[in-house]
Amino acid sequence: MLPLEGRTIALPEARELDRLAELVAEAGGAALRCPLVAIRDAADPRPSEAWLRALSAGEFDDVVFLTGEGLRRLLATADRLGTRADVVAALGKVRKVTRGPKPAKALHEVGLSSDLAAPVPTSAGVIEALAALDLRGRRVGVQLYGEEPNRPLVEALERAGATVRTVAPYVYASAADSAQVVSLIDGLHSRQVDAIAFTSASQVDRLFQVAALAGAEQRLRTALGEARVAAIGPIVVETLARHGVRIDVVPEKGFVMRRLVNALAEALGPKA
Repeated sequence: MLPLEGRTIALPEARELDRLAELVAEAGGAALRCPLVAIRDAADPRPSEAWLRALSAGEFDDVVFLTGEGLRRLLATADRLGTRADVVAALGKVRKVTRGPKPAKALHEVGLSSDLAAPVPTSAGVIEALAALDLRGRRVGVQLYGEEPNRPLVEALERAGATVRTVAPYVYASAADSAQVVSLIDGLHSRQVDAIAFTSASQVDRLFQVAALAGAEQRLRTALGEARVAAIGPIVVETLARHGVRIDVVPEKGFVMRRLVNALAEALGPKA
């Protein structure tokens, strides 16, 4: 018997939905696809273009990458401008700070590596990593997480004497309509869905936003209390905790989809 045989797992993931659904299927489970958030390029490309020109011109001493998605979208912009080689060469000359394995992986894809990795893959972890450095007079470029201005990180850099220039190369948009989200809540509430696996904080926030608009927030809270809730990474865990949600499953190491599915399989087992 496969470890998730007879189980239905709700997947609010969007970008890697097919891969995650495939892993659930390999374990014998059924994936309920409900992508909650889509990632799109920023409506105005000019700030990203200007930031890349500043990087290529040697105007940064350090660059902080908060997400792999952000770095890849910046490189795609550089491709469109015909300046990818200049951007990669400039990245090779600056000190590169990463929050978590995803931006480090994106750097590896272009033959580079992180010079300083946050001990904990959160903005607070980045601040902790940078606290040991002398940043007086340093020019720091920061790639943001979506449109979140991340004032705590920016202010920490400025207090340390750095000049900061941020860039937001992508935005989050709604991917599922309200009816689909309400259907997901009903499935969790009726226990037709055994678990829900969150892979980003924006999924959690979007789910509660739609539930509130539909007058179903209390029903959602009840449903999440009845189903198993899985989360990948400390930021997702913190967001669920902020919403008062009990978390049942967290992979022990890394942000790897397979580990998430394996942890779910261990927690649930096949349905008799």
